[in-house]
Amino acid sequence: MNSIISAIGTSNPVNKFRQERILRFMIDAHELDDHNSRRLEKLYQVSGIDYRHSVIDDFGKERGDYAFFGNEDGLMPFPTTSKRSDLYENTALNLCLRAIDKCLGSISFNPQEITHLITVSCTGMYAPGLDIEIVENLHLNPHVERTCINFMGCYGAFNALKVADYICRAEPDAKVLIVDVELCTLHFQKENTLDNWLANSLFADGASAVLVQHEDATDVKLFRIKSFYTEVITKARNEMAWKIGDFGYEMQLTNQVAKQIKSGIRDVADKLLKKANVAFDDIGQFAIHPGGRRILEVCDEVFGLSTDQNAHAYKVLRDFGNMSSATVLFVLDELGRKLKTEKRDQQILSFAFGPGLTFESMVLSYA
Repeated sequence: MNSIISAIGTSNPVNKFRQERILRFMIDAHELDDHNSRRLEKLYQVSGIDYRHSVIDDFGKERGDYAFFGNEDGLMPFPTTSKRSDLYENTALNLCLRAIDKCLGSISFNPQEITHLITVSCTGMYAPGLDIEIVENLHLNPHVERTCINFMGCYGAFNALKVADYICRAEPDAKVLIVDVELCTLHFQKENTLDNWLANSLFADGASAVLVQHEDATDVKLFRIKSFYTEVITKARNEMAWKIGDFGYEMQLTNQVAKQIKSGIRDVADKLLKKANVAFDDIGQFAIHPGGRRILEVCDEVFGLSTDQNAHAYKVLRDFGNMSSATVLFVLDELGRKLKTEKRDQQILSFAFGPGLTFESMVLSYA
């Protein structure tokens, strides 16, 4: 029998910025001349993003009024990793609790029934951490088993779903809560490079919560988890990286990522579908991590997707940007609402990508 995703909930910081407003901040932060300002503006215009959320309200202010970044030239004093970590610790929990409330509240699920808690993040860590704070705030049983998945990048939610699936298969009475929070904007870097422009045009903040149970243990069913497959393309390992620096976490993201995904994703899909014993023609919908507009476009090209099959990923990108590992759960949430309205029983192919270069893939069905 399969594991079931019973419910998904999402949340974002209250600070919501239009992409054009963030562009103004970036032009000033990178101290761009007119020529490079126009180049950056073109990058933002084709990003596919309308809005992004952040725990930092400086992105909506003018220099001189900043509270997080410095107000001197070069945003000096530039926030240290310690200052960024403090803001993570002070804001991540509230986002998590809001996502959990939406998730469990949507099906009137009692938090006291939770047996396992999995937390996911690659943008902040501390101890005692989010897992213990969630146990305290939800008044969970102190013997709840906790697993923390950290620093895996945009594919981290897939690893959490795998762990939840393994737990539910081994313990059919398990009730597993996944909580994924990413505060990507905390780690803004000001270096005036094309790769840095690209990263700063994409990332945003958000949180997701997912309840996973064994199929025999619940009548509340959203998605049925069928199979996973992962593969690392090490020749592309330098295209995406994530390291801890003195002034935040430093993202290395090149414009070659979409090209690498295009060259490898069909082979990964074929191996996953063979493992799952599912034909490609049986796939009706896709749930692709919207790492950027070009990534979605190459997936459309490789798989010959219709507008309908990938519309929810484009919508999440447009409304929220790239929230690292939490983003694909936003996509699944959007897709779940769509399929519920249309009452369609569909097989779903899902992907996320991250440092390595790592491909994570999954087959689901609408339950």
